[in-house]
Amino acid sequence: MNVSGRETTNSVSHFILTGFSSSPKMQLLYFGIFTATYTLTLMGNTAIACAVWWDRHLHTPMYIFLGNFSLLEICYVTTTTPNMLANFLSTSKSISFVGCFTQFYFFFSFGCDEGFFLCIMAFDRYLAICRPLHYPCIMTKQLYTGLIIFGWSCGFILFLTPVVLISQLPYCGPNTI
Repeated sequence: MNVSGRETTNSVSHFILTGFSSSPKMQLLYFGIFTATYTLTLMGNTAIACAVWWDRHLHTPMYIFLGNFSLLEICYVTTTTPNMLANFLSTSKSISFVGCFTQFYFFFSFGCDEGFFLCIMAFDRYLAICRPLHYPCIMTKQLYTGLIIFGWSCGFILFLTPVVLISQLPYCGPNTI
């Protein structure tokens, strides 16, 4: 309901994405550059995650955190890059209202989770360097498993309410981003 007592509705069903050159040659150049970067990001992070998964010598908290961080990075870049690549080749260059807020939620959730994982990894290194004799007693499997669960879930919990509230605001135009 708005101030006058009438119910407001969203008249925007999609957003038009602008921001890169509309020249077809430049769009293909951007597509190539971002595809190569995205592919290298996926390959590098997949290699790290697989190395940690397959090599028993890397089953220590530091490498387990690093492997999880790599998986998180894959998720983070995958929330936006495929849609961006599709828009480089598309003539409509738009995203639905629901798709935009879904992408918004996951992008900020994974970004927040990355921050938590960086803090967790810093805490792990602090313990290993400043408390080397106590490290095995403090950094137990139970603790690092709890930290991993905490790291993955915080962003999803923190950004749920703001995204739901923002998506409920009236959007009447313009719909160009």
